[in-house]
Amino acid sequence: MNPEELKALEKAVMKAKRIASERASEMHDLVEDRLPAAYEEIPAIAQATYDACKAWAEANARLKAANG
Repeated sequence: MNPEELKALEKAVMKAKRIASERASEMHDLVEDRLPAAYEEIPAIAQATYDACKAWAEANARLKAANG
């Protein structure tokens, strides 16, 4: 993998981590501020958080594999 591809992969990992952190923050806000009244929001926020964390994990695995 050339240096530009590696840099792009590192950038993708950082972006995925930021998005996962944002989703986790949304989940935290739901738990801390809006439950139990907003219980119907749990599935959508939980799925979005899971998907974002999974995307980060996959991107991070690709970066680790590229670094050897």
